[in-house]
Amino acid sequence: MDEGGTPLLPDSLVYQIFLSLGPADVLAAGLVCRQWQAVSRDEFLWREQFYRYYQVARDVPRHPAAMSWYEEFQRLYDTVPCVEVQTLREHTDQVLHLSFSHSGYQFASCSKDCTVKIWSNDLTISLLHSADMRPYNWSYTQFSQFNKDDSLLLASGVFLGPHNSSSGEIAVISLDSFALLSRVRNKPYDVFGCWLTETSLISGNLHRIGDITSCSVLWLNNAFQDVESENVNVVKRLFKIQNLNASTVRTVMVADCSRFDSPDLLLEAGDPATSPCRIFDLGSDNEEVVAGPAPAHAKEGLRHFLDRVLEGRAQPQLSERMLETKVAELLAQGHTKPPERSATGAKSKYLIFTTGCLTYSPHQIGIKQILPHQMTTAGPVLGEGRGSDAFFDALDHVIDIHGHIIGMGLSPDNRYLYVNSRAWPNGAVVADPMQPPPIAEEIDLLVFDLKTMREVRRALRAHRAYTPNDECFFIFLDVSRDFVARLRHEDVVNSVVFSPQEQELLLTASDDATIKAWRSPRTMRVLQAPRPRPRTFFSWLASQRR
Repeated sequence: MDEGGTPLLPDSLVYQIFLSLGPADVLAAGLVCRQWQAVSRDEFLWREQFYRYYQVARDVPRHPAAMSWYEEFQRLYDTVPCVEVQTLREHTDQVLHLSFSHSGYQFASCSKDCTVKIWSNDLTISLLHSADMRPYNWSYTQFSQFNKDDSLLLASGVFLGPHNSSSGEIAVISLDSFALLSRVRNKPYDVFGCWLTETSLISGNLHRIGDITSCSVLWLNNAFQDVESENVNVVKRLFKIQNLNASTVRTVMVADCSRFDSPDLLLEAGDPATSPCRIFDLGSDNEEVVAGPAPAHAKEGLRHFLDRVLEGRAQPQLSERMLETKVAELLAQGHTKPPERSATGAKSKYLIFTTGCLTYSPHQIGIKQILPHQMTTAGPVLGEGRGSDAFFDALDHVIDIHGHIIGMGLSPDNRYLYVNSRAWPNGAVVADPMQPPPIAEEIDLLVFDLKTMREVRRALRAHRAYTPNDECFFIFLDVSRDFVARLRHEDVVNSVVFSPQEQELLLTASDDATIKAWRSPRTMRVLQAPRPRPRTFFSWLASQRR
């Protein structure tokens, strides 16, 4: 400006100059004078900075919650945990999985060194306990989960049984004494297991029916195996689910419907005889309406026939493939059953798992409602809770991904399900269940609303599904397909987890046998800022006398 306060350059020219500067230079230039300060906060300027700095396509909108382009750029630039603050090297082999406690004060790690390690999460992370599972014939640990009140830890791994047969096993560890409380068999091992309540967990078992047909039984287990009361069972059968075409139930998890953000949690029960059910084919934009169920006598006849086949009292007149087709029809009819509410209106939960009906490759998500009376091991003894005509439990919802599912996760409020998948080619047809279609190298992140059972958005197409040359993983913009930061490891990254209480803290686990902690630039500035020395009473009194 000149001496009279008149700008020497018009705002439009200053704007054009600022367009050629980087974000840090624009902020520095804004400190020169009031005119430059005003231009340096221009919305159009920061929109250009946003698209150019992050290399985002121009058709990608600003995040709906962002108040301005400047604030959105600042959020992504300053609050993403991309500064490495600590590397943990206590594991001696590949680190496979990380999980935080609900409070965020602790986290657990699983590794191919066959240990489960429990860590204290403070400004400096420290090791609290290491449980070696090799004395129990485990091959390695691969999954862990804290119960709701953070008093128990579920750890899942691969168990070496007789004749080197490998299945899974789940261990429950006390977080007060670090004592091993119980061990539960789990088959196949990639069911992993999960908590249903604070003191009960779900495991799986697999029974072969034919060459490519099987039955998955999901069990409710008491975390404390030394139960003395005759009214409380140690285990109780929850569901029996038919598997077709070499598929199995895997990766079970529980969504708590009571944590949804709306009082209208579940679909209202309708008349199953007249109300069709929509099965959402997420590979297209159409919804297929499935007709109502078959007559009751037809379903009962098929169920009785299948019961007799399994028990050896009848020989099937159909080939195995035709028999599986009949069973698939029966299961599809079960999809017309809407979710129920208990008589008292108590909240239910959703059991979620990967499955399939076309091939062994997990390409569908099965959802089964768990009612309040089913959430305890008390009640009928095994086998008495099901009528003789109930051959398998029908699923309440099935979501077809049209691709290979490689991971799932829940939002903190349990409302949204996040799915990582590698897509099948458009129009792919599975002719042989043992030969699934080829899958894409790119990994898709899909988001589903568990309240409506619809896909919310296909959020991201991320990095390719092989180790990149620079050996890193990505943190992605929540509005685009581009990454915000590359965080370095020396090998494949297996697990990435945010602290539930501090979103600017991130942990990563890798095949390089390390765990790394990352914090945001803003957090680092706060932690490293010099703190003023407290003044003593006498120094304050002396200053008052002057």
